[in-house]
Amino acid sequence: MTEDTSQQHQQQLMLDREDNRSAFDYDCERVVINVSGLRFETQLKTLNQFPDTLLGNSQKRNRYYDPLRNEYFFDRNRPSFDAILYFYQSGGRLRRPVNVPIDVFSEEIRFYELGEEAIEKYRDDEGFIKEEVKVLPENEFQRKVWLLFEYPESSMAARVIAIISVCVILLSIVIFCVETLPHFRRYKVVNSSFGNTTYGQVIEEDDIPQFGEPFFIIETICIVWFTFELMVRFASSPEKLGFFKNIMNSIDIVAIIPYFITLGTVIADDSRSNQAMSLAILRVIRLVRVFRIFKLSRHFKGLQILGQTLKASVRELGLLVFFLFISVILFSSAVYFAEADSTKSHFDSIPSAFWWAVVTMTTVGYGDMRPVTVWGKLVGSLCAIAGVLTIALPVPVIVSNFNYFYHRETESEDKQTYVHVQSCPSYRDGGKKNSLVSASRVSEASEVDLATEGHFLMQDQPQQQASNQSTKQNHAGKLQAQQNSSSRGNTTACFETDV
Repeated sequence: MTEDTSQQHQQQLMLDREDNRSAFDYDCERVVINVSGLRFETQLKTLNQFPDTLLGNSQKRNRYYDPLRNEYFFDRNRPSFDAILYFYQSGGRLRRPVNVPIDVFSEEIRFYELGEEAIEKYRDDEGFIKEEVKVLPENEFQRKVWLLFEYPESSMAARVIAIISVCVILLSIVIFCVETLPHFRRYKVVNSSFGNTTYGQVIEEDDIPQFGEPFFIIETICIVWFTFELMVRFASSPEKLGFFKNIMNSIDIVAIIPYFITLGTVIADDSRSNQAMSLAILRVIRLVRVFRIFKLSRHFKGLQILGQTLKASVRELGLLVFFLFISVILFSSAVYFAEADSTKSHFDSIPSAFWWAVVTMTTVGYGDMRPVTVWGKLVGSLCAIAGVLTIALPVPVIVSNFNYFYHRETESEDKQTYVHVQSCPSYRDGGKKNSLVSASRVSEASEVDLATEGHFLMQDQPQQQASNQSTKQNHAGKLQAQQNSSSRGNTTACFETDV
């Protein structure tokens, strides 16, 4: 009885060891991955670290398994797979090869299903800025109106509205410039007085417009369109509070405010109230009307890229202004003391030399103020050289930011028309009569490829041959089980090209 029990125990231990050994052998089993003719070898335990990915999930990767060649075939970008395989080997580190473009590598990440976390890490490493999520209204009519006025590329009607808006903006800017021509100005005769004493009549320019003027009528039509557009966009906006946080909407509001102030000034002029105050207000707000030109940035990608570049380069621009500020004070003081003994000096004080230092450092050089002594000219030469160096230092960073935003915009446009050819599952009908590639041809091609890659079939290693045969049977069994469970009507045509 005791001997039987010990024998059963030994048999059980042997079975457990065989199970553990088989599990160990399965994890250490080598896998061949063929990416457009370039073969890679790794172990199953390396791929199984990420079971949610394409290569880490046996059901997903078996769709691309070729039982005749005992390999997985992917018709994908070859240089990218070095980094994809290193992702599994390193436990999650993803590094883009230098010779692979960003958009190509991004598509490879999505194809191999490395996950959103890997994509986010990759985008952070590449310096991508997270794009803002575009929120749309829930109401269907409100959503249509919002797309109509906010996204010109959404439909043909939206493009027509965008063209009308651009024409109105250009008309408003033209009117703003043309009305300042001398033969369009209006003058009036007013009494010149000081206190209670009147000295006579003088002719002054009349800055207050009249209701019947053509320029005022055209300006009114433009403002009606701007106001209508702003109110419609606000009414259809999905986020009322966020609507005013948008810089473009703030520009729209600033563009229409001067008109209503001018309208109030015209009414006040008709009532003969304080005209001096009205003229002062008008002269200030007329400058604000020029900001309407920034409304064009809503419809032109180039202006948006320029704005994004300036926003991303605020730190560099701040350093540039700071360096210029220090240099202006330094060289203004130097040229003042260098020219102090000269009777022909143009610099009567350090603040008066600020203008000369600015135009010299920016290499403008108007010539209205210039040094005349030897020491003054030496200071001027150093000022010009320092200005060139100071301005040139932040320029590469600003240009780099511009190139980044420009290429990101062009790549987003290319993605709308670019469609990648999907990799087909490999040789599902390899053994059938009507298969596109016969089994004999695949076997011959396999032997040629093995010889080409430098893999030699060794006749004196029966253990290795048995291991390879079991590997083939293992993968072939999995593939056969999946084929039996799938419908016979689902067929995939795959083509092989001999290069």
